[in-house]
Amino acid sequence: MMASIGEFDPLNTRVPATKIEVTVSCRSLLDVDTFSKSDPVVVLYLQAVGTKEWRDFGRTEVIDNTRNPDFVRKFVLDFFFEEKQNLRFDVYNVDSRSCNISKHKDFLGQTFCTLGEILGSTGGRLEKTLSGIPGKKCGVIIFAAEELSNCRDIATMQLCANKLDKKDFFGKSDPFLVFYRSNEDGTFTICHKTEVIKNTLNPVWQPFTIPVRALCNGDYDRTVKVDVCDWDRDGSHDFIGEFTTSYRELSRGQNQFNVYEVLNPKKKGKKKKYVNSGTVTLLSFKVESEFTFVDFIRGGTQLNFTVAIDFTASNGNPSQPTSLHYMSPYQMNAYAMALKAVGEIIQDYDSNKLFPAYGFGAKLPPDGKISHGFPLNGDADNPNCAAIEGVLEAYFRSLKTVQLYGPTNFAPVINKVANYAAEITDGSQYFVLLMITDGVISDMVQTKEAVVNAAGLPLSIIIVGVGPAEFDAMEELDGDEVRVSSRGRLAERDIVQFVPFRDYIDRSGNQVLSMARLAKDVLAEIPDQLLSFMKSRGVEPRPALSSSPLPELRHHI
Repeated sequence: MMASIGEFDPLNTRVPATKIEVTVSCRSLLDVDTFSKSDPVVVLYLQAVGTKEWRDFGRTEVIDNTRNPDFVRKFVLDFFFEEKQNLRFDVYNVDSRSCNISKHKDFLGQTFCTLGEILGSTGGRLEKTLSGIPGKKCGVIIFAAEELSNCRDIATMQLCANKLDKKDFFGKSDPFLVFYRSNEDGTFTICHKTEVIKNTLNPVWQPFTIPVRALCNGDYDRTVKVDVCDWDRDGSHDFIGEFTTSYRELSRGQNQFNVYEVLNPKKKGKKKKYVNSGTVTLLSFKVESEFTFVDFIRGGTQLNFTVAIDFTASNGNPSQPTSLHYMSPYQMNAYAMALKAVGEIIQDYDSNKLFPAYGFGAKLPPDGKISHGFPLNGDADNPNCAAIEGVLEAYFRSLKTVQLYGPTNFAPVINKVANYAAEITDGSQYFVLLMITDGVISDMVQTKEAVVNAAGLPLSIIIVGVGPAEFDAMEELDGDEVRVSSRGRLAERDIVQFVPFRDYIDRSGNQVLSMARLAKDVLAEIPDQLLSFMKSRGVEPRPALSSSPLPELRHHI
């Protein structure tokens, strides 16, 4: 969840002073569910400097059945001392895990503050009253802000427990661990939860990976507190006990010092013979240095950009002003804007500036054969166009020669690009496919299969929806909430990012601003997707190339 805060100005970007991690908790939230407590989520909106409009920055995870959530997922914000960075936090009760939160939520309250206000509070901790529902007390929201150190290390550890206290009346306990990092002011910030192991007093949890900065913010001796809890369906998890350690202690690995007594202070105070509530043992610990997107770019990894444009009849007759493909002499259409917005940024990371460009869903001359992957430049042997301007020219030319038809099939183009990506998996190339469409996919089953197959390749897919259509089905492909699956197989990685262009269009008609917003959002996941592929294949960046000027990532991502 990395993103810049404040207005994005592609002409005048600046390196932020630092990154700030904001942790959110709430207390005494409203109860709106009839048979249980609320399932809250917090959504952060940032206010644009120029337009003053609020834009969705990100959200926490949903926590079930609680009025007092401590959210694990943080907001990481770039901090600019010289700007008033306005934030709005909305709290919702979520009825569904849909990406489209507006359809499945109850409003629980909101608050406004600035990033500077949080940072300037004592100990970087700010408590605000939630409001927005007349006549009701909505509870409070608590923010803790901490500056992130530039620590790249990632720790992987595995723990088990023995002879934990039995908490469930009819069975054994359902234990899980909650890790907390201590703050400068002596308070604790949640940083990891393990999975729940059902019905056992001797659980062995799966190994998990956590950034070292999240565990200790670079201070190896900082206290790490671990709660051992018993999961309950209604959200009222029972406290079994706790222990403390530190990153330095954990990093020593499996030894006699990394067996911890789980202590319950209440029991200890009441029972003279109380020894402990069980023990937790560190089974393994390893630390690796994490490479960054910039490491790979500096080591020579090229981004290969491919474009696919929807030529189906639902776009409307290109000669009519109502068509999404209409070429006005005064302004670009949505297809051209999306293509230019994304392409002009990616082309900085592709040395030859040659981009394959395809159309799908049209009848081609001379015989009217339907094609779901024709080269826009008309050359089947070499579909490359020179730079983004070349792609735009080929797109405009194609509109005059082909007949818009249908159906809207995505799988053929995805498979075509996946075949290219499958030939180069050594980390020297990473493929980005931009698909721009006006409607619902006709071949969803085949498209899911294509995405699942492509998830193991050096490939990311960006889908931009243009026009007024309902794009709900597209969210199935964007694996942020639920990983895409086909015939029982889950996609190895989340490689699809879908956005409707209408969410980014500047109301005043400022096309540059609309394009900057779109590009910033759709490209935000590419670095992590590239890194997840490289890590899954054990690919390390090559040594940095000689110091030719590097495109400044802060401008874009």
